[in-house]
Amino acid sequence: MNVNIDRVLALLSTVTDPHTFKKLSLSATSCEVIERDGQLEISLKLPYTAYDIKGELRQRIAQALQSDGLTLGRLHLQPHITSHAVQEGQRPLPNVRNIIAVASGKGGVGKSTTSVNLALALHMQGARVGLLDADIYGPSVPIMLGLSGKPKALEGNMMEPLVGHGLQANSIGFIIEENAPAIWRGPMVTQALTQLLTQTLWNNLDYLIIDMPPGTGDIALTLAQKVPVTAAVIVTTPQDLALADAKRGLAMFQKVNIPVLGIVENMSVHICSQCGHEEAIFGQHGGRDMAAEYNVPWLGALPLAMSIRSQTDSGNPTVIAAPDSAEARLYQEIATRVSANISVLPPDTSGQRPKVVPRPL
Repeated sequence: MNVNIDRVLALLSTVTDPHTFKKLSLSATSCEVIERDGQLEISLKLPYTAYDIKGELRQRIAQALQSDGLTLGRLHLQPHITSHAVQEGQRPLPNVRNIIAVASGKGGVGKSTTSVNLALALHMQGARVGLLDADIYGPSVPIMLGLSGKPKALEGNMMEPLVGHGLQANSIGFIIEENAPAIWRGPMVTQALTQLLTQTLWNNLDYLIIDMPPGTGDIALTLAQKVPVTAAVIVTTPQDLALADAKRGLAMFQKVNIPVLGIVENMSVHICSQCGHEEAIFGQHGGRDMAAEYNVPWLGALPLAMSIRSQTDSGNPTVIAAPDSAEARLYQEIATRVSANISVLPPDTSGQRPKVVPRPL
């Protein structure tokens, strides 16, 4: 059988991607087709970390090919991540294609646990990922990644990020002494965040996940106004108090024109470690209802499970410690939705515009 690439591309262009909800847009450079024993082996470069857990994309491609008498054999999905637009007046950081802020309105909702597992899931799906701990007063990334030591000092006041489980990471927790409090006022805190972000020598990142502190204070405001953020993810629990604060965080991003990729509901149900019984101790469907109210995507719900807590506390988060578990699968699905939702945002065009530098008087 002689493979006609144009014929295959025409068939694939009829397929609606179940992750982006758009037709596949491919070319001869992003689609490789090989015929083996009467079947087609196809490699696709997609603009997100296509982790086709449920096999929906494969099924749709197979059906499209079958309509023309072709049989799908192996399907290889490769991420090809590009930069997307940031706030007006900002440009993406060098070597960082997209910054994702993970935020919550209040503390204690599992935002940091979600951040680190999201970052690791994106990394496992083939992306180059960094993690910045922006919680200056309560840094937790060093413990969650099982890292210690200080970043290596480089020329030009730059720092080399530490690497844990494949993630490039930096945190104030690596710099100050262990258990030492950061007794700083607002300006010092925002300066520390800016230095951590801009003076870390990030190495060719597709995504930089920023684990934000709770609330909408100085750090959140600095991030929203001065850091080139591509988009944000909101983490909440189902209870009314957490939802009220999460809505304030979401409104902040909307006011500064930072797209919200969606809402993650953490601790949606408690799973008993003895019998497996599930109980919605914090209420039901609060995050999903909030997503519908504000017309933002629903990314998924995560349980209140002892395994997630113990694995993260030990420096081996769930997607690393138990990659085949139901909880890890949920993180992987959320990561794919986050990446896919970014892929449909407007592309970055700042490189096509000359940078205006005022002339001295």
